[in-house]
Order: sequence, then C-alpha cells, then structure tokens
Amino acid sequence: MSALMDAVLAGAGAEELARTPLPTHYTAAHTRVEDVDLFRGVKHKDVRKSLHVGEVPMPELAPDEVLVAVMASSINYNTVWSATFEPIPTFTFLQRLGRKGGYAARHDRPYHVLGSDGAGVVVRVGDGVRHWGAGDHVVLSGAYVDDQDPATHADGMLSTTQLAWGFETNFGGLAHYAVVRASQLLPKPPHLTWEEAASITLCAGTAYRMLVSDNGARIKQGDVVLIWGATGGLGVYAVQLVKNAGGIPIGVVGSEQKAEVLRRLGCDVVINRSEIGIDGGGDSPELAVEHGKRLGRVIRKEVGEDPHVAFDSIGRATFGISVFVVRRGGVVVTCGSSTGYQHTFDNRYLWMNLKRIIGSHVANLQEKSECNRLFRLGHLAPVLSSVHPLDDVAEAARVVQNNDHIGKVGVLCMAPTSGLGVTDRALRERIGEDRLNPLGAPSPAPVPPSVR
Repeated sequence: MSALMDAVLAGAGAEELARTPLPTHYTAAHTRVEDVDLFRGVKHKDVRKSLHVGEVPMPELAPDEVLVAVMASSINYNTVWSATFEPIPTFTFLQRLGRKGGYAARHDRPYHVLGSDGAGVVVRVGDGVRHWGAGDHVVLSGAYVDDQDPATHADGMLSTTQLAWGFETNFGGLAHYAVVRASQLLPKPPHLTWEEAASITLCAGTAYRMLVSDNGARIKQGDVVLIWGATGGLGVYAVQLVKNAGGIPIGVVGSEQKAEVLRRLGCDVVINRSEIGIDGGGDSPELAVEHGKRLGRVIRKEVGEDPHVAFDSIGRATFGISVFVVRRGGVVVTCGSSTGYQHTFDNRYLWMNLKRIIGSHVANLQEKSECNRLFRLGHLAPVLSSVHPLDDVAEAARVVQNNDHIGKVGVLCMAPTSGLGVTDRALRERIGEDRLNPLGAPSPAPVPPSVR
C-alpha cells in the first residue's frame, strides 16, 4: 500500500494529500493489446479470459485534468464490449486519440484501463483546474469533452471530439486511480456510500437525458413509458425518473424473478416478455409487428392506451417492436443497443403515424448535474445488486455480460470494504436505508491489506 493510499484511507486533508508523493504504478483492471485476437472465431466470448488486474504506470497529468483516488466504480456494458474486443478493439480508439499528439499521445498504450464510472477523492489537479482541489469528494462523468470545441458550449454531446471515458480513452475508473478532465467532476452526494455513488453517474445521467432533458423525450405528467430491460443499469433509473415525473412506467423483463424485483421497485406495470412470447424478432420486421401487436394488447389492457415513449437501450432484439408499439406521434428514444446495432423495422409505422426516433448518448455536464441533484434531494436512489472487490472485476463483468444482474454491479477499488464514504448521516437517515438499498445488496468480504 502506497503512502498516498494510506493518506486517502486515513482521510488526510488537502495539504497532506498534495505533498504526499504519487506512486509510480497503480493497480487497474485492463485489457492487453496482445489479446485482441483472443476470441477470433469464438462464438461465446468469456470476459474473464481477457480482463486483467495488475500494475500499470502512473500517467502524467495534463493542465486541465484531475487525478482521483477511486474508492469505488461499477460495471457498464461498454466494459463488456471492451473485453470482447467488439464491435472493434478499443485499442483502435486509443491509437486514433494518440495520433493527435501532445497529452493525447499518453492514451495509446499496449494496455487499456477500463471503466466509465467512479467515485473518489481528488489527490492532484492540473495547473488549469479552477473549481476543484485535493481532498474533494467527487463522482466521475463518463463524458470526455473538449471545452475548446464550439459545439461543446451548446451541448457537450454534440462535440465531434466527445469520447466515452474509459472506453474510447485510457485511464478509466476500474482502478485505484483515474485521470479525468475537470469537466467530468461533480460533487459526490454526501449521504451515499462510495459504491452507491459510483453506480449512478453514467446510467442515471444517460436515462435523464433520454427521458427528461430537452435533448430527449421530455416526458410529462401522465405519459405512458415503455421501458425495455427495466431491471438493468439504465432501466432501474428510467423507472424512477418516469415515476418522479408523474408518468406511468411499463417495465419489460425476461424472468419472473426480475419481474418480482421490479414490482418491489414500484413499477406500475410489469411485463414478463417470456410469458407473452416476445423473445427475439430483431431480424424480421414482420415478426416485430406481430410481437408489437401482442405487447400492445397487454399494455392497453393494463393502462387503456398505447405508450407515448419507448425507452430502448436493447437495440436489435426490440427496436422494431418499439417503433410499432408507440402511439401515433410517439417517440422511441434509443442508446446503446446491447443486442446489436443493426436495427430492422417496418418504416410505414414510423412515417405514416408521425412517430419520431431520438438518438441519445450519455449526457452533458449540466444534465449530469441536474440528475446528481435529484440524488442529493433523495428523489432518486441507487440500485445495486452486488458489490465486488477490484480483484474480482472479471467476475463482476461476467455477471453483466450474462445479464444476470439487477440494477448496477459495483466494484470496490481503493475502499477496503463497502459502506464507507457517507459524510451526511442525518440526510441518509431522513431518506431511509430501505429507499437507498432497495435490493439489500450484499457486502463483499473486506479487501485483504496486502492488496489495498
């Protein structure tokens, strides 16, 4: 354990953190360039074979960057894509970024430190950083944007240079330390533990942009919203946002176990897709229409009308159904496409019924800030189904790869055990443990001192 890690875990102040030397190497979850062809010709790609945990060199800090001691992180599906080298190896992104030269060249390494979420303590700031200092407790946004690009000042996600941190960049959050731009930082909600805070920024912010923001569906009171994968990392936040807006969430899941959990989370209408026979259909517009009719009948029976909005991060397997099932003038808002990017649908039901498709990607910093505020107010709550130590990150990613999780899967990085990081106990008590831990996520065994 390095002197800096000792200082962080002891709660050292800004001056002590600033004067404690940085380690030359740190522990990180990463992929390796020599493994790029590991799954060539393999149908079932197991991320446990390609995800490594070990020492990597500490990178230099750019003037607009911050070094964060990561207390906890979480698994997103982009970690699965990275570890299966699909649709292209992420080393392609790092090489492209590195060709820009200057500080960007640091990212082109023979290893890729993954992770697009995190919560931790600032330990260093670049000379150009104004609003953050050593000792600040922060959560990390996955949107890596250039504030000198004009488009960023309208909407950071419109910037042609916008990248997904820890996926299209190096030095991500599944590690003891992470390098981020200052524009990726937000204050950590003080009532949340490290692992809770590390599970909210990417998925909740993405769901906020998709549903609430002017850049998304702009849901309102009474809107009926169809949510595919409603117990997934995005879905559990979509359900909460629709409920908060006075809408009617209709959650679709694939098992009775997940359906029961979704009822406990307060979703108004819960549909088990396997019970009504709408598994698959992504390759056939005709089958998508048939499944859409079947789903539409169930929805109308439950709420008396068709959905205003379909929230679709699933992609190929569901997109044609989404286009069909939303009402005349309705909206399909899409991101991610975890089942495939090539979407097939019958366009007649789109153009003749005046429906719209909105593409959405992550969220800009203002949207993330508004979403973060909802957590601080207790209007949104994290949904963690499991927490793993960093050494077991491959197992954690495998859970997400197999869709065996509910909500988010957390990873302890520098934090020695779960339950740490709360600085406002009174607020936590007012919101209530049942609200903040609806699944009763199990605590992992404490991390052995030898690997802290």
